[in-house]
Amino acid sequence: MKEFTLKYGCNPNQIPARIFMENGGELPVEILNGRPGYINFLDAFNSWQLVKELSESTNLPCAASFKHVSPTSAATGKKLSEELKRACFVDDIEGLDGSPLACAYARARGTDRMSSFGDFIALSGECDEVTAKLISREVSDGIIAPAYSPEALKILKEKRKGGYNILKIDKDYVPEALERKQVFGVTFEQKRNDCKIGRELLSNIVSKKRELPEEKAVDLLVSLITLKYTQSNSVCFAADGQAIGVGAGQQSRIHCTRLAAQKADLWHLRQHPKVLDLCFAEGVGRPEKNNIIDLYLSDEAEEVLGEKVWRNHFAVRPAPFPKEEREAYLKTIKGVSLGSDAFFPFADNLDRAAKSGVTYVAEPGGSVRDDLVIEAADRHGMVLCFTGLRLFHH
Repeated sequence: MKEFTLKYGCNPNQIPARIFMENGGELPVEILNGRPGYINFLDAFNSWQLVKELSESTNLPCAASFKHVSPTSAATGKKLSEELKRACFVDDIEGLDGSPLACAYARARGTDRMSSFGDFIALSGECDEVTAKLISREVSDGIIAPAYSPEALKILKEKRKGGYNILKIDKDYVPEALERKQVFGVTFEQKRNDCKIGRELLSNIVSKKRELPEEKAVDLLVSLITLKYTQSNSVCFAADGQAIGVGAGQQSRIHCTRLAAQKADLWHLRQHPKVLDLCFAEGVGRPEKNNIIDLYLSDEAEEVLGEKVWRNHFAVRPAPFPKEEREAYLKTIKGVSLGSDAFFPFADNLDRAAKSGVTYVAEPGGSVRDDLVIEAADRHGMVLCFTGLRLFHH
Protein backbone atom coordinates (compact mmCIF):
# COMPACT_ATOMS: atom_id res chain seq x y z
CA MET A 1 0.00 0.00 0.00
CA LYS A 2 1.59 3.26 -1.16
CA GLU A 3 -1.10 5.60 0.15
CA PHE A 4 -4.28 5.53 2.19
CA THR A 5 -7.19 7.95 1.77
CA LEU A 6 -8.51 9.25 5.07
CA LYS A 7 -12.11 10.14 5.83
CA TYR A 8 -10.86 13.62 6.83
CA GLY A 9 -7.89 15.32 8.49
CA CYS A 10 -7.74 16.63 12.07
CA ASN A 11 -11.33 17.88 11.73
CA PRO A 12 -14.28 16.85 9.52
CA ASN A 13 -14.00 20.00 7.41
CA GLN A 14 -10.40 19.18 6.44
CA ILE A 15 -10.96 17.24 3.21
CA PRO A 16 -9.21 15.76 1.29
CA ALA A 17 -6.76 13.91 3.53
CA ARG A 18 -4.38 11.01 3.02
CA ILE A 19 -1.14 9.41 4.19
CA PHE A 20 1.49 8.45 1.63
CA MET A 21 5.22 8.07 1.05
CA GLU A 22 6.82 11.04 -0.71
CA ASN A 23 9.38 8.75 -2.32
CA GLY A 24 6.64 6.63 -3.83
CA GLY A 25 7.52 3.61 -1.72
CA GLU A 26 5.31 1.32 0.31
CA LEU A 27 3.83 2.48 3.61
CA PRO A 28 5.48 0.71 6.58
CA VAL A 29 2.09 -0.14 8.05
CA GLU A 30 -0.67 -2.58 7.17
CA ILE A 31 -4.30 -1.99 8.15
CA LEU A 32 -5.63 -5.31 9.45
CA ASN A 33 -9.00 -3.96 10.56
CA GLY A 34 -11.00 -0.74 10.80
CA ARG A 35 -10.48 2.61 9.12
CA PRO A 36 -7.97 4.70 11.11
CA GLY A 37 -8.12 8.48 10.91
CA TYR A 38 -5.57 11.26 10.69
CA ILE A 39 -5.09 11.61 14.47
CA ASN A 40 -5.10 7.82 14.87
CA PHE A 41 -2.08 7.57 12.58
CA LEU A 42 -0.29 10.42 14.36
CA ASP A 43 -0.79 8.59 17.67
CA ALA A 44 0.16 5.25 16.13
CA PHE A 45 3.46 6.34 14.59
CA ASN A 46 4.54 8.37 17.63
CA SER A 47 3.60 5.66 20.11
CA TRP A 48 5.30 2.92 18.07
CA GLN A 49 8.57 4.85 18.07
CA LEU A 50 8.30 5.23 21.85
CA VAL A 51 7.74 1.54 22.68
CA LYS A 52 10.30 0.35 20.15
CA GLU A 53 13.00 2.63 21.59
CA LEU A 54 12.02 1.95 25.20
CA SER A 55 12.12 -1.80 24.65
CA GLU A 56 15.54 -1.58 22.99
CA SER A 57 16.87 0.56 25.85
CA THR A 58 15.52 -1.58 28.71
CA ASN A 59 15.46 -5.05 27.05
CA LEU A 60 11.89 -5.41 28.29
CA PRO A 61 8.51 -5.65 26.54
CA CYS A 62 6.86 -2.23 26.55
CA ALA A 63 3.50 -0.62 25.95
CA ALA A 64 2.15 2.90 25.66
CA SER A 65 -1.25 4.54 25.92
CA PHE A 66 -1.50 7.60 23.65
CA LYS A 67 -4.06 10.40 23.38
CA HIS A 68 -3.82 13.41 21.05
CA VAL A 69 -0.15 12.87 20.14
CA SER A 70 1.15 12.54 23.70
CA PRO A 71 1.48 9.50 25.96
CA THR A 72 -0.74 9.23 29.00
CA SER A 73 1.84 6.67 30.10
CA ALA A 74 4.46 4.23 28.89
CA ALA A 75 5.52 1.15 30.80
CA THR A 76 7.80 -1.86 30.86
CA GLY A 77 6.46 -5.37 31.39
CA LYS A 78 7.23 -5.76 35.09
CA LYS A 79 4.75 -7.82 37.10
CA LEU A 80 2.18 -5.82 39.02
CA SER A 81 1.74 -6.01 42.77
CA GLU A 82 -1.66 -7.19 43.97
CA GLU A 83 -2.45 -3.62 45.04
CA LEU A 84 -1.52 -2.23 41.63
CA LYS A 85 -3.60 -4.89 39.87
CA ARG A 86 -6.62 -3.76 41.86
CA ALA A 87 -5.86 -0.09 41.26
CA CYS A 88 -5.60 -0.75 37.50
CA PHE A 89 -8.80 -2.85 37.45
CA VAL A 90 -6.95 -5.94 36.16
CA ASP A 91 -6.93 -8.21 39.22
CA ASP A 92 -9.45 -10.51 37.48
CA ILE A 93 -7.40 -11.02 34.29
CA GLU A 94 -6.31 -14.67 34.14
CA GLY A 95 -2.74 -15.26 33.00
CA LEU A 96 -1.66 -11.63 33.48
CA ASP A 97 1.55 -12.54 35.33
CA GLY A 98 2.53 -14.83 32.46
CA SER A 99 2.33 -12.08 29.83
CA PRO A 100 4.91 -9.30 30.30
CA LEU A 101 3.32 -7.40 27.40
CA ALA A 102 -0.09 -7.51 29.10
CA CYS A 103 1.56 -6.29 32.31
CA ALA A 104 3.08 -3.40 30.38
CA TYR A 105 -0.26 -2.34 28.92
CA ALA A 106 -2.09 -2.82 32.23
CA ARG A 107 0.40 -0.39 33.76
CA ALA A 108 0.22 2.10 30.89
CA ARG A 109 -3.58 2.11 30.76
CA GLY A 110 -3.93 2.14 34.54
CA THR A 111 -1.66 5.11 35.20
CA ASP A 112 -4.03 7.89 34.20
CA ARG A 113 -7.29 6.17 33.38
CA MET A 114 -9.19 9.42 32.87
CA SER A 115 -6.78 10.54 30.14
CA SER A 116 -6.45 7.03 28.64
CA PHE A 117 -10.18 6.82 27.84
CA GLY A 118 -10.34 6.31 24.06
CA ASP A 119 -6.58 5.83 23.72
CA PHE A 120 -4.42 4.48 20.93
CA ILE A 121 -2.26 1.55 22.06
CA ALA A 122 1.29 0.65 21.04
CA LEU A 123 2.97 -2.66 21.85
CA SER A 124 6.66 -3.42 21.32
CA GLY A 125 6.07 -7.11 20.52
CA GLU A 126 3.45 -9.54 19.29
CA CYS A 127 0.04 -8.96 20.85
CA ASP A 128 -0.94 -12.13 22.68
CA GLU A 129 -4.33 -13.40 23.80
CA VAL A 130 -4.05 -12.09 27.38
CA THR A 131 -3.19 -8.59 26.21
CA ALA A 132 -6.05 -8.67 23.71
CA LYS A 133 -8.52 -9.71 26.42
CA LEU A 134 -7.35 -6.81 28.57
CA ILE A 135 -7.77 -4.38 25.66
CA SER A 136 -11.14 -5.80 24.64
CA ARG A 137 -12.94 -4.35 27.65
CA GLU A 138 -11.40 -0.88 27.57
CA VAL A 139 -12.67 2.08 25.54
CA SER A 140 -9.94 2.48 22.93
CA ASP A 141 -9.58 3.76 19.37
CA GLY A 142 -6.97 1.35 18.07
CA ILE A 143 -3.68 -0.48 18.37
CA ILE A 144 -0.34 -0.73 16.59
CA ALA A 145 2.02 -3.68 17.02
CA PRO A 146 4.51 -5.62 14.88
CA ALA A 147 2.47 -8.84 15.04
CA TYR A 148 -0.66 -10.46 16.48
CA SER A 149 -1.35 -14.03 17.51
CA PRO A 150 -4.38 -15.54 15.74
CA GLU A 151 -6.31 -15.61 19.03
CA ALA A 152 -5.48 -11.98 19.79
CA LEU A 153 -6.47 -10.83 16.32
CA LYS A 154 -9.81 -12.63 16.57
CA ILE A 155 -10.59 -10.94 19.91
CA LEU A 156 -9.58 -7.48 18.72
CA LYS A 157 -11.54 -7.73 15.45
CA GLU A 158 -14.73 -8.20 17.49
CA LYS A 159 -14.17 -4.90 19.34
CA ARG A 160 -16.30 -1.83 18.48
CA LYS A 161 -18.77 -3.98 16.54
CA GLY A 162 -16.00 -5.12 14.24
CA GLY A 163 -14.65 -1.63 13.50
CA TYR A 164 -11.66 -1.53 15.85
CA ASN A 165 -8.53 -0.06 14.25
CA ILE A 166 -5.74 -2.65 14.11
CA LEU A 167 -2.39 -1.69 12.55
CA LYS A 168 0.57 -3.94 11.87
CA ILE A 169 3.88 -2.04 11.70
CA ASP A 170 7.01 -3.21 9.91
CA LYS A 171 9.35 -3.58 12.89
CA ASP A 172 12.41 -3.23 10.64
CA TYR A 173 11.30 0.02 9.00
CA VAL A 174 13.77 2.90 9.36
CA PRO A 175 12.63 6.35 8.21
CA GLU A 176 14.76 8.64 6.10
CA ALA A 177 17.30 10.80 7.95
CA LEU A 178 15.50 14.02 7.02
CA GLU A 179 11.88 14.70 7.93
CA ARG A 180 9.54 17.40 6.64
CA LYS A 181 6.19 18.95 7.51
CA GLN A 182 4.19 21.90 6.29
CA VAL A 183 2.76 24.76 8.34
CA PHE A 184 0.84 27.57 6.63
CA GLY A 185 2.07 26.36 3.26
CA VAL A 186 5.71 26.56 4.35
CA THR A 187 7.80 23.38 4.39
CA PHE A 188 9.98 22.68 7.41
CA GLU A 189 12.87 20.24 7.15
CA GLN A 190 15.12 18.85 9.87
CA LYS A 191 17.20 15.82 10.76
CA ARG A 192 15.04 13.20 12.44
CA ASN A 193 15.59 13.03 16.19
CA ASP A 194 17.39 9.70 16.22
CA CYS A 195 19.42 10.36 19.41
CA LYS A 196 19.96 7.26 21.53
CA ILE A 197 18.87 7.42 25.16
CA GLY A 198 20.80 4.90 27.25
CA ARG A 199 22.45 4.41 30.62
CA GLU A 200 25.52 6.47 29.59
CA LEU A 201 23.31 9.56 29.35
CA LEU A 202 23.00 9.46 33.16
CA SER A 203 26.72 9.46 33.89
CA ASN A 204 27.07 13.21 34.63
CA ILE A 205 25.80 13.35 38.21
CA VAL A 206 26.13 16.90 39.56
CA SER A 207 24.56 16.49 43.02
CA LYS A 208 26.29 15.58 46.27
CA LYS A 209 24.27 12.38 46.42
CA ARG A 210 25.64 10.18 43.65
CA GLU A 211 24.31 6.64 44.07
CA LEU A 212 22.01 5.70 41.20
CA PRO A 213 20.67 2.13 41.53
CA GLU A 214 20.06 0.29 38.27
CA GLU A 215 16.30 0.10 38.75
CA LYS A 216 16.16 3.87 39.27
CA ALA A 217 18.29 4.40 36.17
CA VAL A 218 15.69 2.38 34.24
CA ASP A 219 12.95 4.64 35.62
CA LEU A 220 14.89 7.71 34.45
CA LEU A 221 15.26 6.15 30.99
CA VAL A 222 11.51 5.48 30.95
CA SER A 223 10.86 9.14 31.74
CA LEU A 224 13.34 10.49 29.16
CA ILE A 225 12.21 8.23 26.31
CA THR A 226 8.59 9.04 27.12
CA LEU A 227 9.44 12.75 26.94
CA LYS A 228 11.08 12.31 23.54
CA TYR A 229 7.61 11.59 22.11
CA THR A 230 5.57 13.98 24.30
CA GLN A 231 4.38 17.42 23.16
CA SER A 232 6.64 20.03 24.79
CA ASN A 233 7.08 21.57 27.27
CA SER A 234 6.94 18.32 29.19
CA VAL A 235 7.94 16.64 32.45
CA CYS A 236 7.54 12.96 33.34
CA PHE A 237 7.47 11.20 36.72
CA ALA A 238 8.38 7.49 36.70
CA ALA A 239 8.44 4.63 39.21
CA ASP A 240 8.53 0.85 39.14
CA GLY A 241 9.37 0.70 35.43
CA GLN A 242 6.61 2.99 34.17
CA ALA A 243 5.62 6.60 33.67
CA ILE A 244 3.27 7.56 36.51
CA GLY A 245 2.61 11.20 35.65
CA VAL A 246 3.08 13.10 32.38
CA GLY A 247 2.75 16.87 32.24
CA ALA A 248 2.61 17.75 28.53
CA GLY A 249 2.23 20.82 26.36
CA GLN A 250 2.49 23.51 29.02
CA GLN A 251 4.14 26.85 28.29
CA SER A 252 5.63 27.07 31.80
CA ARG A 253 7.85 24.30 33.14
CA ILE A 254 6.56 24.65 36.69
CA HIS A 255 3.06 24.03 35.33
CA CYS A 256 4.40 20.86 33.65
CA THR A 257 5.87 19.76 36.97
CA ARG A 258 2.71 20.52 38.93
CA LEU A 259 0.49 18.70 36.43
CA ALA A 260 2.75 15.63 36.28
CA ALA A 261 3.10 15.61 40.08
CA GLN A 262 -0.67 15.71 40.56
CA LYS A 263 -1.05 12.70 38.26
CA ALA A 264 1.77 10.86 40.03
CA ASP A 265 0.14 11.58 43.40
CA LEU A 266 -3.14 10.13 42.12
CA TRP A 267 -1.31 7.01 40.92
CA HIS A 268 0.03 6.46 44.45
CA LEU A 269 -3.26 7.34 46.16
CA ARG A 270 -5.23 4.91 43.97
CA GLN A 271 -3.24 2.12 45.65
CA HIS A 272 -4.21 3.26 49.17
CA PRO A 273 -6.41 0.75 51.07
CA LYS A 274 -9.23 3.29 51.34
CA VAL A 275 -9.46 3.45 47.55
CA LEU A 276 -8.91 -0.25 46.93
CA ASP A 277 -11.73 -1.07 49.36
CA LEU A 278 -14.32 1.23 47.75
CA CYS A 279 -17.54 -0.70 47.21
CA PHE A 280 -19.24 0.66 44.11
CA ALA A 281 -22.97 0.50 43.47
CA GLU A 282 -24.25 -2.12 41.08
CA GLY A 283 -24.23 -0.92 37.49
CA VAL A 284 -21.44 1.64 37.88
CA GLY A 285 -19.21 1.19 34.82
CA ARG A 286 -15.44 1.24 34.60
CA PRO A 287 -15.19 4.78 33.14
CA GLU A 288 -17.57 6.09 35.82
CA LYS A 289 -15.45 4.47 38.53
CA ASN A 290 -12.42 6.40 37.32
CA ASN A 291 -14.25 9.71 37.65
CA ILE A 292 -15.67 8.77 41.05
CA ILE A 293 -12.21 7.84 42.36
CA ASP A 294 -10.71 11.10 41.11
CA LEU A 295 -13.46 13.06 42.87
CA TYR A 296 -13.08 10.97 46.03
CA LEU A 297 -9.37 11.87 46.07
CA SER A 298 -10.02 15.57 45.50
CA ASP A 299 -11.16 18.51 47.61
CA GLU A 300 -14.59 18.11 45.94
CA ALA A 301 -15.21 14.68 47.48
CA GLU A 302 -18.66 15.74 48.70
CA GLU A 303 -19.82 15.50 45.07
CA VAL A 304 -19.72 11.71 45.47
CA LEU A 305 -19.89 11.34 49.29
CA GLY A 306 -22.72 13.76 50.07
CA GLU A 307 -25.80 12.48 51.89
CA LYS A 308 -28.04 12.93 48.83
CA VAL A 309 -25.69 11.44 46.22
CA TRP A 310 -23.48 8.71 47.67
CA ARG A 311 -25.98 5.91 46.92
CA ASN A 312 -25.68 6.75 43.21
CA HIS A 313 -22.04 5.70 43.37
CA PHE A 314 -21.48 3.30 46.26
CA ALA A 315 -23.15 0.24 47.78
CA VAL A 316 -21.55 1.20 51.10
CA ARG A 317 -20.84 4.82 52.00
CA PRO A 318 -17.04 5.20 52.19
CA ALA A 319 -15.20 6.94 54.99
CA PRO A 320 -13.87 10.34 53.88
CA PHE A 321 -10.22 10.61 52.86
CA PRO A 322 -9.40 14.13 54.08
CA LYS A 323 -6.64 16.24 52.58
CA GLU A 324 -4.47 16.00 55.69
CA GLU A 325 -4.58 12.21 55.56
CA ARG A 326 -3.80 12.13 51.85
CA GLU A 327 -0.84 14.46 52.32
CA ALA A 328 0.48 12.37 55.22
CA TYR A 329 0.33 9.26 53.04
CA LEU A 330 2.14 10.97 50.15
CA LYS A 331 4.92 12.05 52.51
CA THR A 332 5.80 8.36 52.93
CA ILE A 333 6.50 8.01 49.19
CA LYS A 334 10.19 8.06 48.20
CA GLY A 335 12.35 6.94 45.28
CA VAL A 336 10.32 8.46 42.43
CA SER A 337 12.22 9.50 39.30
CA LEU A 338 11.70 12.67 37.29
CA GLY A 339 12.76 13.64 33.77
CA SER A 340 12.45 16.98 31.99
CA ASP A 341 12.69 17.62 28.24
CA ALA A 342 14.61 20.89 28.85
CA PHE A 343 16.47 22.46 31.74
CA PHE A 344 14.73 23.54 34.92
CA PRO A 345 14.98 27.35 34.97
CA PHE A 346 14.14 27.66 38.68
CA ALA A 347 14.53 25.55 41.82
CA ASP A 348 10.75 25.60 42.41
CA ASN A 349 10.38 22.59 40.11
CA LEU A 350 12.47 20.41 42.42
CA ASP A 351 10.74 21.86 45.47
CA ARG A 352 7.39 20.71 44.04
CA ALA A 353 8.81 17.37 42.91
CA ALA A 354 10.12 16.65 46.40
CA LYS A 355 6.55 16.78 47.73
CA SER A 356 5.73 13.85 45.43
CA GLY A 357 8.60 11.66 46.57
CA VAL A 358 11.11 12.45 43.83
CA THR A 359 14.64 11.30 44.68
CA TYR A 360 16.18 10.94 41.20
CA VAL A 361 16.19 13.61 38.49
CA ALA A 362 17.47 13.79 34.90
CA GLU A 363 17.42 17.04 32.92
CA PRO A 364 19.65 18.59 30.24
CA GLY A 365 21.20 21.33 32.39
CA GLY A 366 22.43 24.56 30.83
CA SER A 367 20.37 27.12 32.72
CA VAL A 368 22.04 30.25 34.11
CA ARG A 369 20.47 29.12 37.40
CA ASP A 370 21.86 25.57 37.34
CA ASP A 371 23.64 26.28 40.62
CA LEU A 372 20.31 27.00 42.32
CA VAL A 373 18.77 23.82 40.91
CA ILE A 374 21.76 21.76 42.12
CA GLU A 375 21.46 23.42 45.52
CA ALA A 376 17.76 22.43 45.65
CA ALA A 377 18.62 18.83 44.70
CA ASP A 378 21.16 18.68 47.53
CA ARG A 379 18.69 20.24 49.97
CA HIS A 380 16.13 17.53 49.16
CA GLY A 381 18.67 14.68 49.06
CA MET A 382 18.18 14.05 45.34
CA VAL A 383 20.47 12.48 42.76
CA LEU A 384 20.61 14.96 39.86
CA CYS A 385 21.93 14.03 36.41
CA PHE A 386 22.65 16.57 33.68
CA THR A 387 22.14 14.74 30.38
CA GLY A 388 23.13 17.57 28.04
CA LEU A 389 20.33 16.44 25.70
CA ARG A 390 17.21 18.51 25.06
CA LEU A 391 14.13 16.53 24.00
CA PHE A 392 11.63 19.02 22.57
CA HIS A 393 8.90 17.44 20.44
CA HIS A 394 6.40 19.40 18.35
